Amino acid sequence: MKNSKLVWLLSLLLVVGLFLAACGGEKEAEPADKPDSTDTPETEAPEDAKIDEEQVLNLIAGAEIPTLDSALVTDSVGFDLLGNINEGLYRLNQENVAIPAIAEGEPTISEDGLVYTFKLRDANWSDGSPVTANDFEFAWKRAMNPDTASEYGPYMMEGVIKNATQIVAGEVEYTELGVKALDEKTLEVTLEKPVPYFLSLMSFGTFLPQKEEFVTTQGANYSKNSEALLYNGPFALQDWDGTGLNWKLVKNEQYWDKDTVKLTEINYDVVKETATAVNLYSNGEKDRAGLSGEYAMQYANDPELVTEMDASVFYFKYNQQRNGEPTPLANVNIREAVSKAINKQDLVDVVLANGSVPAHYLVPKGFTFDADANDFRDVNGDMSVFNVEEAKAAWEKGLKELGVTELTLEILGGDTDISKKMDEYFKNQLETNLPGLTITLKEVPFAVRLDLDTNQDYDIQVAGWGPDYQDPYTFMNLWLTDGGNNQMSYSNPKYDELVNSANTELALDAEARWQALADAEKLLIDEDFGIGPIYQRGTMQLLKPYVKGVVSHQIGGDYSYKWAYIEGKN
Repeated sequence: MKNSKLVWLLSLLLVVGLFLAACGGEKEAEPADKPDSTDTPETEAPEDAKIDEEQVLNLIAGAEIPTLDSALVTDSVGFDLLGNINEGLYRLNQENVAIPAIAEGEPTISEDGLVYTFKLRDANWSDGSPVTANDFEFAWKRAMNPDTASEYGPYMMEGVIKNATQIVAGEVEYTELGVKALDEKTLEVTLEKPVPYFLSLMSFGTFLPQKEEFVTTQGANYSKNSEALLYNGPFALQDWDGTGLNWKLVKNEQYWDKDTVKLTEINYDVVKETATAVNLYSNGEKDRAGLSGEYAMQYANDPELVTEMDASVFYFKYNQQRNGEPTPLANVNIREAVSKAINKQDLVDVVLANGSVPAHYLVPKGFTFDADANDFRDVNGDMSVFNVEEAKAAWEKGLKELGVTELTLEILGGDTDISKKMDEYFKNQLETNLPGLTITLKEVPFAVRLDLDTNQDYDIQVAGWGPDYQDPYTFMNLWLTDGGNNQMSYSNPKYDELVNSANTELALDAEARWQALADAEKLLIDEDFGIGPIYQRGTMQLLKPYVKGVVSHQIGGDYSYKWAYIEGKN
């Protein structure tokens, strides 16, 4: 399923980011439960399939829902749900190709490649009202309204949609964004420059529609619970009070393609301990359970085990400025010491034990390829590897430059079972290998961590990124000076120059663009030590054999359940 897109990609690498887009974003720093594409059931029910009468799926969520306002979502839980309860102009299909969804066929594109005109199909919201072009215009402009404080709106639209860059700079009003409803069923989008990957972006969560009248009426209550949202996708959300640990999706009878949807209900419970998840799976209460550590080893030969190498990379974010003051991590030698003081191989073998691999890089292995099928990872290879001697030397130099003999640093991590185990491992490694260092651990729910990240209220954060489209740029632009996802005060003009050139003058020079992005990665990881890569996620999970047709996405929101069904449970 996922491998099928690689051949398709090879012909598209002559331009910047000409790849599939999906719902990506910050990742919870723990192994997720995604099945291997080779082990996942077929995505369409055969004609002779004996589909069960009861079509109910019972799942585990690894974290609470921070928000389901498409203008504000930045996390994998939110994007995963949005992809199942809402639908934009385009949607990723079973082969992970972005195809028209609310758009009725392909758009008309102007000769200069700047103006896209979309015709909308007949589709309704869950309240029975029609989905209109104004719903898209309103939602996109709302995401660019400074009062909304969207992170992804500016991140996804700057340099893409006309006037987005000027809106961010405060030079023009957000109402001047280049999107306009010509009539109820016609949407016109004007770009800042030709963007070859623009249509693939239309499957991304930030570009979902919102009904203006409903959002305005709800006011500050909008998206605070399942009753304060509207749905135009395969499912509708129910029983979510905005903070709870359980909720469910039900088939949306107003969905334009409802006949394709077989599941009538998907029940979610937030479970953060692997032991609890496995117990729920074993007694038949849940149909899927992620594995890690001792449980991954215990179930290594289980016939219901499925595995996958993910495109998500996890790393230490080194915050260089906190509460308006420089932190010790503003010192490059301190950052280098921390980056090289952790044995990542032992981490993935013993603590995670789920197929994850050490990451000595930012852009993951097996993710992007050039026209000759060469992996981007081969350009720089491994960088900033585990080396205690080099770590200690950098540490001593850094302490001397700071004029101190010891430091206390805080690691901000998650509150799940595996996150806590990882944090304890980091603490042991760093305090053992860097004399004079004391590590304090701050373990909080995912939503709290996102808030602390936004406010740069941390020293070191265990964070991760799942790509938004299949191109190195989706990782490299995270660390541009003052970028919306930087939030750790990293800044290097040379890095900015290299990354920005890949999206401008080098956009059509595949070889030079490839090298510029590789040079930027090396600068970030091996010279500035701006972040400290930890691991590329592998996943193991137990999946009931009667669960069929779940579509797994390597990029963005993890799953689509539009085509899923239950066969042979009883």
